[in-house]
Amino acid sequence: MKMQHQPAARAAVMSDVARLAGVSHQTVSRVLNNHPSVRQETRERVLRAVHQLNYRPNALARGLAARRSKVIGVVSFDTILYGPAATLLGIERAARAAGYGINIVTLERLDRSGVAAAIDALSEQSVAGVVLIAPMVSAAVAMHGLPTGVPAVLVEPGGGSELPSVSVDQVAGARLAVEHLLALGHETVVHITGPRDWLEARDRLEGWRLALETAGRRVPPAITGDWSPRAGYEIGQSLAERRDATAIFCANDHQALGLLRALHQRGVRVPDDVSVVGFDDIPEAEYFTPPLTTVRQDFDEVGRRCVAALLDLLDGSAEGANLSPVEPTLVIRASSGGAG
Repeated sequence: MKMQHQPAARAAVMSDVARLAGVSHQTVSRVLNNHPSVRQETRERVLRAVHQLNYRPNALARGLAARRSKVIGVVSFDTILYGPAATLLGIERAARAAGYGINIVTLERLDRSGVAAAIDALSEQSVAGVVLIAPMVSAAVAMHGLPTGVPAVLVEPGGGSELPSVSVDQVAGARLAVEHLLALGHETVVHITGPRDWLEARDRLEGWRLALETAGRRVPPAITGDWSPRAGYEIGQSLAERRDATAIFCANDHQALGLLRALHQRGVRVPDDVSVVGFDDIPEAEYFTPPLTTVRQDFDEVGRRCVAALLDLLDGSAEGANLSPVEPTLVIRASSGGAG
């Protein structure tokens, strides 16, 4: 009879011990490091969980203070999307330039338990520190679950964190887009938003509103979308019928791609009848029909600042929790023109 090989069981990590013992990740760490502030009953419960799970702490990770690893851990979410993927690439380039490799954990859900488990797993692999790409509102909760003692830098945290953070000024980018369209003579600008649970979408919505209010223009109702070309296409079917929609600001370039197709199918000329501006400056944007005016994010600079901030933490020379935001730039192409 042929024997079937069973897959090897996953080695237990610190978050498994914490879950079984019913305590926090930090409490497990204190017990393993013989911290005196832990109650005896709690200590015994944690040690029983350690024994039951056959948990083996990574000795090298404990010794990182004396001997720094040359690997940076990155916790990311949905790297299929252009923004997170480009951010990850920027971090990788900056890490390589600094003589570091990266180890990536991709989460399906950005919540407290997922982030804690990811950082726990990276700690077990002896990373020097962690960069967390945190583009969603749920990241605000997840940050409170970060284990203490792990050097970490956040990308797009939305403010309110005590950890060093790096972000692109999304509000300023949206204002650049809207101010450009108003300068071309458009009375107002329609906005198709990104998903409301994304910090970038929230900030671009705010920048759009501020630009219109500052100019004393009517603020039309924002139209909720997502990051996909399908959203832009479906919303574009109705916008093609609106005579007041002479200028449209899309929350990202993929949305704008779908919008351009919908307008073309309805016989609406861009930019003669309607001007369109996107956000991100994806590599394909200059090859759209017409080439897309958009807001460029400097993801290489985001990566450079992330790695520099993390190395500052490791050297004990970080100068503040929140670094100055990376400024976006407007790239003007043929999809935006004067009001008819």
